[in-house]
Amino acid sequence: MTFFSILVALIIEQLKPLRADNQVYGGIKGFAMRIEGWFNAGEQKNGRMGWILMMLALMLPTWLVYWFFMHYNLVLLAFAWNVLIVYLTLGFRHYSHYFTSIQLALNQGDEATARQLLAEWTRLDTVGMDATEISRVAVEKSLITTHRNVFGVFFWFLMPLGPAGAVMYRVSEYLARAWNEPDHMRNEAFGRFAAKAFYWIDWIPVRLTAVAFAVVGNFEDAIYAWRNFAYRWAEESKGILLSAGGGAMGVRLGTPLENAPQPLPMDAATVDLSDRDAEFLPGEEPNLRALQSTVGLVWRALILWMILLLLLSSVVWLG
Repeated sequence: MTFFSILVALIIEQLKPLRADNQVYGGIKGFAMRIEGWFNAGEQKNGRMGWILMMLALMLPTWLVYWFFMHYNLVLLAFAWNVLIVYLTLGFRHYSHYFTSIQLALNQGDEATARQLLAEWTRLDTVGMDATEISRVAVEKSLITTHRNVFGVFFWFLMPLGPAGAVMYRVSEYLARAWNEPDHMRNEAFGRFAAKAFYWIDWIPVRLTAVAFAVVGNFEDAIYAWRNFAYRWAEESKGILLSAGGGAMGVRLGTPLENAPQPLPMDAATVDLSDRDAEFLPGEEPNLRALQSTVGLVWRALILWMILLLLLSSVVWLG
């Protein structure tokens, strides 16, 4: 049931992508804002209480509905429920229009439009970015978004919690952003627990995604970049994804040396950190071809996950 639930949800999303501003997501965002208003008293323990309450409010009904259908042998309804939850928690096509539009704009030499689209997608200041920088940021955003909207959901859906696990992953990822990234929430104690919780929830999935990138891409360069550069990013999970993904495609992503000081030689004053990073980090500067490579890498990784899931499901069926 698990394999076909994911397969059907993927097919439905390809035919009818769920808008990023849909009512379900809007309701969850509104609920998160109310929880923040109720609990935010400036302490980390308040954030922990709010996080737990929100998770129980969303995960428990999801699990109870699935348990009810399975308990009374309503297999078709349980299957439909799984498909619905996976469809709502997946985001394979949520932002693909941005990536595709940026790629088309760069193909036509329209960097101004590409910068505008990238700014809308990432909420970054893209003024002055050239084609290389636009390509780099778009590739990085795509790899991170795909992991958090697809592969992380897959992992937790496969766990014993089933659909409730998928809900837990996506909501925890959202809370880690919503309670930490906005200007009025940065450096507040309230959001620290949400960030720590998602770090541990994503600890295994992010590494499995990196392995998948390595297997379907340039394995040697992906593993080399992961081992030697991932820890240099300010955020570990992004470092793992971007170093492994970039190595798998033969593309240099990010600027890891600016985030983690490294031991320098005695004549450090004469050393250009960006040059030293470029010397050892495998790959080329991102370009339009890197956008095409990203699409191929993501689809190959997705197919790999589905093949492995099919094999696991076959073992269960035959057992």
